[in-house]
Amino acid sequence: MQSPPELTDRLALARHRARARRDPALFLHDRAADEVKERLNEVNRTFTAPAIVSPFPETWTGTLSGAAIIEDAETLPLDEGAHDLVIHALCLHWANDPVGQLVQCRRALRPDGLFLGVLFGGRSLHELRTALAEAEAALMGGLSPRVVPMGEIRDLGGLLQRAGFALPVADCVTATVSYATPFHLMRDLRAMGETNALAARHRHPVPRALFVETARRYTERHAGPDGRIPATVEMIYLAGWAPAETQPKPLRPGAARTRLADALGTKENWLPPGNGGPR
Repeated sequence: MQSPPELTDRLALARHRARARRDPALFLHDRAADEVKERLNEVNRTFTAPAIVSPFPETWTGTLSGAAIIEDAETLPLDEGAHDLVIHALCLHWANDPVGQLVQCRRALRPDGLFLGVLFGGRSLHELRTALAEAEAALMGGLSPRVVPMGEIRDLGGLLQRAGFALPVADCVTATVSYATPFHLMRDLRAMGETNALAARHRHPVPRALFVETARRYTERHAGPDGRIPATVEMIYLAGWAPAETQPKPLRPGAARTRLADALGTKENWLPPGNGGPR
């Protein structure tokens, strides 16, 4: 069976990240790290063997004392059953096999260990993506792969189940970042290592006119009274536990010993036959 084509050119992604480190703009990583720390404070547990998967370890090193910082790669250097907490930090959206990444994290967890992941969601940069697609269609007569596909929250929650996590939860935090011009936004994306690293991207130089037209359309549609433009960032947070015998499990259908009406303190009224009631 032929394997599916790769989404990400990992060598190009590594080059973009190395370039970003020279003059980084990692404020979204800082925000994600703060959010992860808040969420961990709400978990009634002390973690003694955490690991953090990140392309920018300098941002995440101080998040958890004693955490092992793991380089983002298709095959993660994680030992099986070695950790009670694994954090996957803002790089899952570049994975060629996101389910495989989650499976590797689950296997690295001890029973009842916690996985926390954060990645960019499908609403991120929708203003820029629309303006870029419209400009490319107008100037070049078609579209080429330029922006990495980002998942929707309902789909990403299902990936946790496919990877074998128990008690999976997915939620999102949406923020709006303000920029003087679309070119300032593009500069920040470059300084985050988030520019085009798609394997199917066109390899010839991009004409500057494309970005000029993108900026014109972006500004025309979204600029505020002060002339600044907004950029939407959706950060999706995933949580799941490595299965363990001590975890609560759902009852089998028909095994409940208390009626719902009794639990709610209300009277149970049956519908007439043919209207949803018993026959």
